[in-house]
Amino acid sequence: MSPRTTRRERLRWLIALDIDGTVMCEDGTIQDDVRSQINRAASLGHEVMIATGRSVAMTLPVVDRLGITPKYIVCSNGAITLKRDPSAPLGYVRDLVETFDPSEVLTTVRANLRSANYAVEDEDGLSRYTGSFPDGALGAGSEKVEFDDLLTQRATRVVVISPEHGLEDFLEIVDEMGLHKVSYNVGWTAWLDIAPDGVNKSTALERVRGLLKVPRSRVLAVGDGRNDIDMLEWASVSGRGVAMGQAPDEVKAAANELTASDLDGGVARLLERL
Repeated sequence: MSPRTTRRERLRWLIALDIDGTVMCEDGTIQDDVRSQINRAASLGHEVMIATGRSVAMTLPVVDRLGITPKYIVCSNGAITLKRDPSAPLGYVRDLVETFDPSEVLTTVRANLRSANYAVEDEDGLSRYTGSFPDGALGAGSEKVEFDDLLTQRATRVVVISPEHGLEDFLEIVDEMGLHKVSYNVGWTAWLDIAPDGVNKSTALERVRGLLKVPRSRVLAVGDGRNDIDMLEWASVSGRGVAMGQAPDEVKAAANELTASDLDGGVARLLERL
């Protein structure tokens, strides 16, 4: 580091937090002590940021609720990185966008899951979809289209949900498909998130870490879902990868620390010791 680097900068952590099931409970609430400890960590000079599978439109309102203004935000499971720009209408601009042609993976998945519902998110964070999705799952401005219309646009993320399948059956079907040309994660339910090949939360965070010049030993990542596995493994190499208490076993195995569940304020319990 430069001789002019302050002690505060030398001691700061890069803290990457997932949203759903981590800083936010399933019912959409953010506990007061979680918000308080996140703001305390930021006030101490640590770089507290969000790394989520959510689209930009679904992420920025949560950042506002938390009351933080991180230099970078990772959305869409690493496909979109935002950079702070107070002059921009939403306070952030797109710093890096990774896209892919979704046509091959969509046709492959549809051949195995004929009755599933599909959505394609573009680089502007807008989604076009077929079938039906839970209210609020795709954000404002989403458009219902025919399946073939999904094959014509570059994607930052493809989402597949199949409510008729149990999670174990869904995992087995996805495994049998052999989706080798993309990155993908299965959620808590029969929900499949597909990203550009080699892109995930950890790849975006490693780039951010380099830009911020934070050493690998001072990264702390917290998450609860299968889309957090790469991020937790990345953080655990030299820093701290922390799984929430309610996380599936494979997510806990990717971490080198555990904290309490979201309902028990796991993020607050972790950060209050920072």
